[in-house]
Amino acid sequence: MNDLTQCVLTPAVPTEGFTPLGIGTHRASTIVFKDAAAYASRGERGHEGYSYGLYGTPTTRTLEAKLTNLEEGAWTFLTPSGQAANALAVLPFLAAGDHILIADTAYPPMRDLAETDLRRLGVEVEFFDPRSPDDVASRMRPTTRIVWCESPGSTTMEILDLPRIAAIAHEHGALVGVDNTWATPLNFKPLAHGADIVTEALTKFVSGHSDVLMGSITVRDDSLIKPIRSLIGRMGIGVSPDDASLVLRGFETLGVRLRHSERVALDFARRIEGHPLVTQVLHPALESFPDHAVWKRDFLGSSGVFSIVFTPEASAHVAASLDALKVFAIGASWGGTRSLAAPMSITGFRSATDWSGPDIILRLSIGLEDEGELWEDVTRLLAFLDDKCSDTASDTSLKTARHG
Repeated sequence: MNDLTQCVLTPAVPTEGFTPLGIGTHRASTIVFKDAAAYASRGERGHEGYSYGLYGTPTTRTLEAKLTNLEEGAWTFLTPSGQAANALAVLPFLAAGDHILIADTAYPPMRDLAETDLRRLGVEVEFFDPRSPDDVASRMRPTTRIVWCESPGSTTMEILDLPRIAAIAHEHGALVGVDNTWATPLNFKPLAHGADIVTEALTKFVSGHSDVLMGSITVRDDSLIKPIRSLIGRMGIGVSPDDASLVLRGFETLGVRLRHSERVALDFARRIEGHPLVTQVLHPALESFPDHAVWKRDFLGSSGVFSIVFTPEASAHVAASLDALKVFAIGASWGGTRSLAAPMSITGFRSATDWSGPDIILRLSIGLEDEGELWEDVTRLLAFLDDKCSDTASDTSLKTARHG
């Protein structure tokens, strides 16, 4: 064989006896076939076969299989981000004239997709009170195709009674989808509680290192595989095997990371709850949380993300208070090794429910730093707010005295 040909062709080497703990990173666009007949019948390989790199390699299939097992589903698809997973989970099942019900506390980009793109495509969009299965029942229509849930709700942490909502949706012939990013499949298994589709932003807890974007869609039964797979193929959406290998690596420590963050976050939540400038700590594992009983019934644990509602006086200074932090980073994502703090706006992202608290609340994500130093950081932030509120009160008293 000519040297030039040998440069291009890769010799097959035996792999028997080579059993590493880590899965190899299989990069591929073209996948070759042993003969003409195999190529001609490639369409018969189905969703489990290999035909083109876009539809999977052994690396991505390994991650899909791990997720499928943990979610207790039939099949998993990988997507470039968590929001891509949400979008691709609903689009195959909606057409002009159809109706979708979405939890009022859903992830804001999902809400934006519905309000902007689904409406543009002729889909009727409606939002429901996540704490009221009766509200779901009252809004169901003959054209309702999907009830989209997120539990806990984005930022404000409402827990849905998923079994009841799923029963109502199924009675009307609708599918149920759940964004399960906060809990991960270690803390909640939506498919086991009646959901048909579950999505995860693997970007967050599962990858766990804030260096990769990826999402997943896991379906409950085989009938949902082809519609999603076909749309993903038509849109040319795939994920990098290199990114999948990073998620697989992060996956191995998910259990210990999640349990650490859960413990520290709940401890902090309980300590913060008694502060005079705090009106409520939004954490489902707190006994004081309105949906605690439902969380305790259905969930296997909690995570490291929770939110703090301050008094109106303190809330006005939350954004500025972030500059007092020395260990927490300021960032909008969560679930990585680094603890994060982010002020979140609520009012503009509710329509079926009323948010009675201040517009801005503070969301914390607990990472893996020393918990004593993290608590000192929280103490600095609370002290900053104390000082600002005291200054405001002093200014108000002074103005009153001058005009008295």
